[in-house]
Amino acid sequence: MKISSVKGTRDFYPPQMAVRNFIADGWKAASRRCGFEEFDGPIFEYLQMYQIKSGDEIVEQLFHLTDRGGRDLAIRPEITPTLARMVNEQINALPRPIKWFSIPRLCRAERPQKGRLREFFQWNIDIIGEESTLADAEVIFCSIDYLRSTGLTPKDVVAKISSRKLLAALLKNLGLAEDKLSVLYPILDKKAKIPAEAFTEMLGKEISDSNVIHTIMKLMDLHNADDIAGLVNLNEDAKTALAQLQDLFKTLNAMGIGEYCRFDMSIVRGLAYYTGMVFEVHDAVGDLRAVCGGGRYDNLLKDFGGPAMTAVGMGMGDCVLEILLRERGILKNDTLATKTLDYFIAVADPTLADKAVELAAKIRQAGFSCEFPYKTGALGKQLKQASGYNARKTIILGQEYIQDRQIIIKDMTTGQQQVIAEQSLSL
Repeated sequence: MKISSVKGTRDFYPPQMAVRNFIADGWKAASRRCGFEEFDGPIFEYLQMYQIKSGDEIVEQLFHLTDRGGRDLAIRPEITPTLARMVNEQINALPRPIKWFSIPRLCRAERPQKGRLREFFQWNIDIIGEESTLADAEVIFCSIDYLRSTGLTPKDVVAKISSRKLLAALLKNLGLAEDKLSVLYPILDKKAKIPAEAFTEMLGKEISDSNVIHTIMKLMDLHNADDIAGLVNLNEDAKTALAQLQDLFKTLNAMGIGEYCRFDMSIVRGLAYYTGMVFEVHDAVGDLRAVCGGGRYDNLLKDFGGPAMTAVGMGMGDCVLEILLRERGILKNDTLATKTLDYFIAVADPTLADKAVELAAKIRQAGFSCEFPYKTGALGKQLKQASGYNARKTIILGQEYIQDRQIIIKDMTTGQQQVIAEQSLSL
């Protein structure tokens, strides 16, 4: 019986693995440039962890199981709850601010579609214990710094930034109760994802005043923070949140990424735990899902039984990112080497096959990568094999070695060759 892979998962053959490593290596490099330390956690946690953060409805969106001890577990759909648990367990021993990153493999029980699979990798960066907007700016900067390092420009991607704190203050000024906000956030988050008529209808089910709905619709279309005052009166909470947002944009400009960033009131983020700045990075054309998203979540550690502590973070999945990099011509399978070598040993005389094995072991022991042919054949075929392996240099063992213990070293880039004594090979 032929068994295929599970729908929504991927097999990583060497070419696909090269793409995955290209993305992950870039994520790690950007994280370390910005001072983040790497962490990871278990692939499954207690189901209750995700219910605390997202409610009982999350159960339908993840893979959950009951173990032999009757415990309800879930394969992690995200790593933020794990982060909160780990930080809480060692909160008094960790220096502040805590700047961590991770690239976990995640699973979500949802319908596979373009840019969204049931199993994927996600880059997470978080800063915990820093109240200032500098932490917000650092998270956005690190995200853009990676995207910029791949070759993406402001013509390709845009970071859309808003403030949940500002939105909450404005909605309250419109007469909406505090307990109504958590219901509205997921609806407002859908504005750019569904037809305008459907969006208005969803708002109408929660808000009876048509004037309030009209004002909210106008707010969601704003791309200039200075226009807010013309729609809604700004109380002190709104003024404070707006000042923080303006300070954030000032910092992003100073960091040199201002051209990648813009204010967009329609960025809400559906999850209820965001408390301040929120942002998403989209392709400039707008054809794809968000490349990444995040924001400030100052209550999460407290929700998991820890102390009240400020936090801001971001998550970037590999699926949409890979599509974007391919569409922009930055990522091509045939440009990524699945194998690279420092040395390849070609055997021009079959009697030297054992010597090739001995020399390869010596080279590897010295810390260099090295391959040799398992079966000797024509020298030209072996040189072609070396080129296919992306070897920097090829060592040729032939008559020179039999006569004078000399080897030929060929530079595979320039094609130049030199003959040296075996003991002169510098390793």
